[in-house]
Amino acid sequence: MTILGISAFYHDSAAALIEDGRIIAAAQEERFTRKKHDPGFPTEAIKYCLQYSGADINKLDAIVFYDKPMLKFERLLETYYAFAPKGIRSFLMSIPVWLKEKLFLKRLIREELEKIGYKSASKVKLLFPEHHLSHGASAFYPSPFERAAILTIDGVGEWATASIGLGEGKNISILKEMRFPHSLGLLYSAFTYFLGFRVNSGEYKLMGLAPYGDPFSPDIDRYIKIIKDKLVDLRPDGSIWLNQEYFDYATGLKMVDEGKWADLFGFPKRQPDDELKDYHCNLGLAIQQLTEEVVLNMGREAKRLTNADAIVMAGGVALNCVSNGKLQAAGIFKDIFIQPAAGDAGGALGAALAAYHIYFGKERDVTTERDAMRGSYLGPTFSDLDVELMALKYKAVAKHYDDFDELSRDAAKLLSEGNVVGWVQGRMEFGPRALGGRSILGDPRNAEMQKKLNLKIKYRESFRPFAPSVLAEDCAEYFDYDGISPYMLLVHPVAEKRRTPVPADYASFPLREKLYYQRSDLPSITHIDYSARIQTVHKDTNPRYYQLIDSFKKLTGYGVIVNTSFNVRGEPIVSTPDDAYRCFMRTEMDYLAVGNFLFDKRQQPEWQDTDNWKEEFVLD
Repeated sequence: MTILGISAFYHDSAAALIEDGRIIAAAQEERFTRKKHDPGFPTEAIKYCLQYSGADINKLDAIVFYDKPMLKFERLLETYYAFAPKGIRSFLMSIPVWLKEKLFLKRLIREELEKIGYKSASKVKLLFPEHHLSHGASAFYPSPFERAAILTIDGVGEWATASIGLGEGKNISILKEMRFPHSLGLLYSAFTYFLGFRVNSGEYKLMGLAPYGDPFSPDIDRYIKIIKDKLVDLRPDGSIWLNQEYFDYATGLKMVDEGKWADLFGFPKRQPDDELKDYHCNLGLAIQQLTEEVVLNMGREAKRLTNADAIVMAGGVALNCVSNGKLQAAGIFKDIFIQPAAGDAGGALGAALAAYHIYFGKERDVTTERDAMRGSYLGPTFSDLDVELMALKYKAVAKHYDDFDELSRDAAKLLSEGNVVGWVQGRMEFGPRALGGRSILGDPRNAEMQKKLNLKIKYRESFRPFAPSVLAEDCAEYFDYDGISPYMLLVHPVAEKRRTPVPADYASFPLREKLYYQRSDLPSITHIDYSARIQTVHKDTNPRYYQLIDSFKKLTGYGVIVNTSFNVRGEPIVSTPDDAYRCFMRTEMDYLAVGNFLFDKRQQPEWQDTDNWKEEFVLD
């Protein structure tokens, strides 16, 4: 049985294909179109899934869309009615689009499928699970648990903004929902907006900014009190109530009432290029702490309702790896699994799995491995011939290695000497994290590496942290954590023995001085609060990446390296060797390893293209 899952028309469109319940291929549309968070119909992602699997588009058993458009339309109409006459501008902008396109989604999907090659699209079985069921299915079915609590948290689906469920075998039961307009995801996005970052894109920046707040500052408690008194009422079961007098997302064209928020917090909305001040950092820390409190409350409620030993998570808020780490550390559950493509892209996979197990009633084969995501390496791959053709196109100079052991040793030596190496190997990752398939790598011991990667390679804000990739068996050597974190979705402290004490007046340091103070013997991956967003690397899912880190360990004694996604600010993660070389040549990256080839920047012909990545990609 072959099922295609689709997510589209909001952000992060994607396609996923399963065969007899096994995940075969999955990818986001942005990686093909080069438009970050591309919301369009995932034509190229579908083509890839079909091509990789060898499936015939005309012999699919079902095509499954990740939410119910009619239910979402109902929510829009009821919301506009409830807030009328407020929201007339938003109403006049959105409703015509719905009437013209989204309301007739079945027809639109069939028309797009016909363009791809579906000969009888009018007869295709189209299924529409609810949004949060798709999220829940994406987390539970690939998990290694026979029975687990399911927690999904995002902005909004149709009506639900968060849900608690129970997965048992092939069955999923939704036990409790929180409904629009009350939403932890939208609350976090509102602060993302107010602090000058882009909604649905910059939430991870807010999470990275939060530790720069001073946890001992009276501002933190003051901001949290303002938030709880004026903006949100927190309930013990994890539900929240948002005071809509201060928000504009329900019917307006922006997230918040900027004037009222400025009066509340004592400063105006930050513009994207404004310098970050202490009060921005402190407000970021305040909303992060409140978010962690809500997630813990939801986790406790999930435990109360299910009494399960394990919990699985999905939805955009499940990408908040700091709150994930706090939930895990709280010990409410013995085990945790978070879907690596936790946002809307993962909804495509969840929709397909929900159809297989719930609609078609197929039994679930619980994996005996860590999970069924196969390391999340579910995207396109390439051959040596593809690299050779790319090199011919750009007259690029490369060294070919017959022995990958030699390549990994050479790359490890280059890293140890302070070079930045682009690393493109095997299948591309599914989800927002680069996991050693499409990564930019550096030496974590190098105190200048964070600055170099941010300012000369990624061209992004200097405060942005970088993650460590560590050999799975060595994790406890560097971090206060001895479990696994293959998808870079958990934050845990750097081991005490690795830390360097900070001065007594450290909290009063300006942001830039805090940023570049050496806090451990792994300075470029140690965040300002001594935490790190950990990726454990496993030999069975990514042998080449594992071998590189092992080579680095044999050379330096450290089984850990810096890993960041292979892209510049505003660009989707690279997919093909061509994407990688273009990015390599338009940054100050030193070396590029693609498959069995190594490119030295000094040996490359001068880059002739006059295009500018800042013009090509809308900055996020």
